[in-house]
Amino acid sequence: MSKDPKTSLLKQILTAVKHRLRQFLQLWSLQNLTNLPERLKNLWQQLLGSYWFIPTACVLVGILLAPILVTIDEHFDRETVREISFAFTGDDQAARAIMTAIAGAVLGVAGTTFSITIAVLSMASSQFGPRLLRNFLTDTPNQFVLGAFIGTFSYSLLVLKSIHKYDVAFGVPQLSVTFAIIMAIICALLLVYFVQHMVHAIQASHVIHGASNEALRNIHYWYKDSCEIQHQRDVTHHDVEHFQSWTATAIIAPSSGYLQQIYIESLITLAQDYGGVVQLHTSLGQFVTDKNVIGHFYQHPADHDSHLQKTKTSGLAIIPRAPDGLFWQRLNTCIHLESQSVHSNDIAYSLGQVTEVAVRALSPGINDPKTAVNCVQSLTTCLSVMFQRQPPSPYHFYTPPHDQNDSDRNNQEKSDILVNQQRVAILAVVTKNPTIAAFIDTSLGEIRRYATADLMVLKALCQAMTDLNYACVNNAQQQTLLHELTLIERAGEENLSYEELITDLKAMSNEARQFIHSNNAKHQHFEYISQFDAQINKTLQRQSR
Repeated sequence: MSKDPKTSLLKQILTAVKHRLRQFLQLWSLQNLTNLPERLKNLWQQLLGSYWFIPTACVLVGILLAPILVTIDEHFDRETVREISFAFTGDDQAARAIMTAIAGAVLGVAGTTFSITIAVLSMASSQFGPRLLRNFLTDTPNQFVLGAFIGTFSYSLLVLKSIHKYDVAFGVPQLSVTFAIIMAIICALLLVYFVQHMVHAIQASHVIHGASNEALRNIHYWYKDSCEIQHQRDVTHHDVEHFQSWTATAIIAPSSGYLQQIYIESLITLAQDYGGVVQLHTSLGQFVTDKNVIGHFYQHPADHDSHLQKTKTSGLAIIPRAPDGLFWQRLNTCIHLESQSVHSNDIAYSLGQVTEVAVRALSPGINDPKTAVNCVQSLTTCLSVMFQRQPPSPYHFYTPPHDQNDSDRNNQEKSDILVNQQRVAILAVVTKNPTIAAFIDTSLGEIRRYATADLMVLKALCQAMTDLNYACVNNAQQQTLLHELTLIERAGEENLSYEELITDLKAMSNEARQFIHSNNAKHQHFEYISQFDAQINKTLQRQSR
C-alpha cells in the first residue's frame, strides 16, 4: 500500500511531462513557425547585439587552437623549424618566459580596453542618450579587439601548460610559441587601432551617421520600390470592408512590454487554421500593459466563401473554430514582447535614436544646436526615402496552393485552368502601420518642440520641409509638410526673443510655403536669403563695380 501513492505520483508526472512535450511539439512545429528564417535572423541579431558573443567565440577559438598546434608540433620536423627565420628556437625556459609575458601583457591590455569602453559608454549615455548605448555595445570592431586579447590569453595559458622541462621525446612546442608571438604583435597593433576607432566613434557626426543608416535599413525592409498590382487587387476584396461586422474575440496581451516582433506568416497560418481574420490594433514598438486588448479575432460567418468544399482550388475549404487554448499559445509565438525597447525592425525606434541625439544637443547642459541641425538633415534623408517608396500594406492574405490533382490532366487543360481560374486570396491578418505624418511628428516634430527658442534649428526644419517636397508623390504628403511649417512658424512666434528673429523665421516660412504650393517646385532650387543679407549683397555688388 505504501508504494501505490509513489507509483501514482510518478504516473502523474510522466503524464504531465508527455502532455507538455506534445504541446511543445505542436507549438514549435514548422507549420506554425512559418517565419523560421526571420526568427533565426532575429536570434542572430540578438547574439551579435550582446557584448559577450564575439569575445566568447574568440576564447573558444584560442582554446581549440592550442591543442591543435601543439599536436602539429609533435609531428613536425625540428630541423625544418630552425630553417624558418622568424620561428622560435629557444629552450623550455625561454619559451615559458615568453608565454608568461604574453599572457600577462594581453590580460592587462584587455582590462585597459574594457575600462576605456566603460568610460566611453558613460560619456555616450550622458551626451547622446541611453538608447544609443546599444550602438556602442554592438560595435563589432570593439568586440573583436577584446576577443583577440582574451583569446590570446587563453591560448597562451594552454600552450604554457604543454611546455615540459624534461620531455626529451617531444621538446618545446616551437610552432605554438611562434604563433603566440605573432598574436602578441597583432594584439599590439589592435590596441592602436582600438584607440583610434574609439576616438572616431564618439564623434557626434559618426553617431548620427550610424543611427541614420540603421533607420534606412529598416525603411528599405518595410517600404518597397514598387507597388504590387496583385496585392492591390486583393485589397478590393469584400472582406476588407465587412470583416469588422463578424463575431469578434478580443486578443489580450500576455504580458506588459514593448511589441518588438510580429511574425506575419505565422499569424496568417493561425488565422487560416481557425477560419478567421486577426486584426492587431498595436503597431510595432508600441508599449502595452498586462491584459490590454491589442487586437481582435474575427470569425468567418456561416455564408463565407471559405466554407465551400474543395473543388478546383486546393486548401480553400476551412472549418471555422472558436479560439481555444492552443490558439492562444500559438498566438503568443506570433508576437514578441520585451520588457524594454530593444533593437528590431521598428522604423520609429531607429528614427527615435537620431531624434534623441538632437534633443540631448538642445538641452541647456550641452547646448549644441549644430548637432541638432545635423540630426534634422539625417532625418530628412530618411523621410525622403519613405516619401518615394510604397508604404507597407496593413492587409495580409492567405493564398491557397494550386491543386496537386492537376498532375493527372494534360498540359492543355492545365493552361486553360490557369488562364480562366481567378486567383483566390483570403484575408487573414490586418496590422496597424504608422503613417508618414506620424513619423514626421515623432522625429522632426519632436525636435521642433525642443527647439522653440533656437532660430538656427527652426530654420533648418523649414529647409527640411522644402527638401522633403522634392520627394512628395501625392497631395496628402504636401499637406503634411504645410501643417508642419505652420507649427514651426507658430513655435518661433511664441518663443523667439527678438522681433527681428521672428520676422526672419516668418519670411523663410512664407517662402517655403510658396515653394511647396508651386506647381514647378520640383524643377526649381530653393534658397532663402534674409532681407538683411540681400541688402548687404547689393551693397557689395555696387562697390565692386
